[in-house]
Amino acid sequence: MQQLSRRSLFSLAGMGAVGAVAAACGSNTGRPGDPPPSTAASAGPPPTSSAPKATLQQWYHAYGEDGVQDAVKNYAASYRNALVKVQWNPGDYDSKIVTALQNSAVPDVFEAQVKIDWVRQNQVVALDDVLAPVKNDFSPAVLAAQTVEGKVYGIPQAVDTQVLYYRKSLLQSAGVQPPQTVDELIDAAGKLSKDGVKGLFVGNDGGVSTLTGPLMWSAGLDYLKNGNREVGFDDPRAATAFGKLHTLNANGSLLLGAPADWSDPGAFVDGLAAMQWTGLWNLPKIRDALDEDFGVLPFPKLDDSGAPSVPVGAYGAMVNAKSAHVDEAKAFVKWLWIDQTDKQLEFATRFGFHLPARQSLVARAERLRSGVGADVARFVQQNSHLIGGPVWTQQANTALSDAVAKIAKEGADPAAQTKTAVGVAQAELKRLFG
Repeated sequence: MQQLSRRSLFSLAGMGAVGAVAAACGSNTGRPGDPPPSTAASAGPPPTSSAPKATLQQWYHAYGEDGVQDAVKNYAASYRNALVKVQWNPGDYDSKIVTALQNSAVPDVFEAQVKIDWVRQNQVVALDDVLAPVKNDFSPAVLAAQTVEGKVYGIPQAVDTQVLYYRKSLLQSAGVQPPQTVDELIDAAGKLSKDGVKGLFVGNDGGVSTLTGPLMWSAGLDYLKNGNREVGFDDPRAATAFGKLHTLNANGSLLLGAPADWSDPGAFVDGLAAMQWTGLWNLPKIRDALDEDFGVLPFPKLDDSGAPSVPVGAYGAMVNAKSAHVDEAKAFVKWLWIDQTDKQLEFATRFGFHLPARQSLVARAERLRSGVGADVARFVQQNSHLIGGPVWTQQANTALSDAVAKIAKEGADPAAQTKTAVGVAQAELKRLFG
């Protein structure tokens, strides 16, 4: 299996079915101008006593970006109050974590997105006391990925997002303005489909795995609402929005069967599509290929009652409740992901192209101060949403994915299909909350 990358947090089809998006992995390298490795405040406070240090096992999934593994090992080695041993985990990392939390005191510290079952089974430790001094420095959408019933179980490490890339010269020659609504996107995709170029690429499944969330958000809706206790898309506007995906699939403007799927920029940089929905992680490759002949947009709003959107995903540093060293593990998490801002900035921006999880660090990231980087940072600040979340279950996700696929690819009735998915999601909420 290929190494996972931070981008694997995003696919609708992969929510709760980890490993389904492993094909999105690759190797992202840093670029000239990245901040240098941190040096200030790197060693941590001196040990408080001469007692033997605790040994902590820290797990990461196998990032595809060059340099990440060496960096996190260096971070661990510079901590003085415990001996931290880093384990790199290629393959199906999330399944491995699920098994470990059920059966073992190891790892002490690990990265993941919290699941409600872990909380219900007392497998993870709440970290609100660790987070408290800087809680307001994280956006609500980023913290939502680590929050269950008001308590935070993971400290977000770095943020990824997806945006709509468009080729400036192709839009200009076709007399097309960057689309601001879903209907304008459909119209633009049609006008740009000519001379062997398709107007839009949103994945080889026609956007089922990438656009379900953005389409809901475009209508002002969400997966869940009212504290995750109610289905958020039980609304006629959801069916209207999902129906737009059928229009795109039926009018011949979508690129399908591309050599690489949506998470790779190849279709866009090779001129197969004038617009592509893909990740921020591809920005360096796109800029290398196209120089300044591209721009970025959030996914457009459905109408004036909706809003533009971008998804956010972030692994968080978590503590195993079965650890023999819970207090020491929490202290290490605080040291690395709260106190060591230089390390946090390096982790987010030196390897590939990602956003710092903390808003105060975004302003310190040189590549996010101007141009496309600044645009994306603004989208995340103003228009970000979480795909699913800890309470959004695999059963609910499968039902919604199946419904959107039938609407998009088969032309099934959007209202009927959406109602079916709503029913499954309601049953899951009843199972969880009674």
